[in-house]
Amino acid sequence: MKSLAVKSLAAALATGLALAVSGTAANAQISDDVVKIGVLTDMSSLYADATGKGSVAAVEMAVADYGGKVKGKPVEVVAADHQNKPDVGVNIARNWYDNEKVDAIFDVPTSSVALPISALTREKNKININSGGGSSDITGPACSPNTVHWTYDTYALSNVAGKAMVKRGEDTWFFVTADYAFGMALERDAANVVKENGGKVLGEVRHPLNSSDFSSFLLQAQASKAKVVALANAGGDTTNALKQASEFGLTQGGQKMIALLQEITDTHALGIKATQGLIVTDAFYWDMNDETRAFSKRFYDKVGHMPTMIQAGLYSATMHYLKAIEAIGTDEAPKVMAQMRATPVNDFFAHNGKIRIDGRMVHDMYLFEVKKPEESKGEWDLYKLIATVPGDEAFRPLDKGGCPLVKTN
Repeated sequence: MKSLAVKSLAAALATGLALAVSGTAANAQISDDVVKIGVLTDMSSLYADATGKGSVAAVEMAVADYGGKVKGKPVEVVAADHQNKPDVGVNIARNWYDNEKVDAIFDVPTSSVALPISALTREKNKININSGGGSSDITGPACSPNTVHWTYDTYALSNVAGKAMVKRGEDTWFFVTADYAFGMALERDAANVVKENGGKVLGEVRHPLNSSDFSSFLLQAQASKAKVVALANAGGDTTNALKQASEFGLTQGGQKMIALLQEITDTHALGIKATQGLIVTDAFYWDMNDETRAFSKRFYDKVGHMPTMIQAGLYSATMHYLKAIEAIGTDEAPKVMAQMRATPVNDFFAHNGKIRIDGRMVHDMYLFEVKKPEESKGEWDLYKLIATVPGDEAFRPLDKGGCPLVKTN
């Protein structure tokens, strides 16, 4: 009898729990009967190829592949150009949150825009999934419970490439750095890696964002006689600097050029002849396996070029976000963030990726070398893999970033 009573009690508890769960699911709601994603990006300037229309296309592809709805409610995508101006970006984001009923903002290249957008998102209790911005401060002192840093950051770019090059004996560095938040963070993180591995930084020079003339900066780099000239910039700044470095004969003089952030669109624009031998750190390459090739072909057919890591990361992030909403039945930011953190990321972009409490999505990073022209079998056959670096080694340790959300003993 006692055993039967225990079984009956257990059954009653199980039934009650099931009713509670189903009741919660039944009561869960999608606010405004629509899930709205805003893609805030660079449509018109130096990061437009790496992000821009391709970023919007990647998010739209993910939404379409998901079926265009979540929990029976439509998913809408809106987009805007922040022009790489913090005030413009914040005004767009504020209007989206306050008046346009946007639930989450994705992409946000340019760290000087990304950092205030993350802060605003926290204030509005929405969600920000950053793929395009690079500063490691996004998950460091400026970390937020409402922001996920999905694709890369300045620490990982510096850590993967810096260690490899110093170990090869390329141990004296000179930095040519974009004079804003991203460039400063990239230089800082790379310089730390160089010094920690026994190398020396011989100097640095800062250039304005979106520069066309790098002659004076490169002449200083050349005069330093550093073994490595490191470009702590991105997009059009990187391609312009590399073109002019070739004209000044830096590599012919024995110096090694490294682009700390070099997207595949940058390499393609410069051409394999000009970039052969260049070391590149990346989170994604289209020709790694059947899954990456399948996605990239679809993206190419839609956009006209192979996806950058930022664009591939946005597809992955969008899918993860929608799956989280589906699983819990609501688009309430804190609940969605908790679900995303609790769920591993397994797709063509990341295997066993995980979102830490500081917002960093940890996944493998890759070190590539640009192929020689005779090694390339096609227009986009640009890279050969040198090393795969596990996420826990590539990204900054959780307790080292200064994120206030991280409890340390």
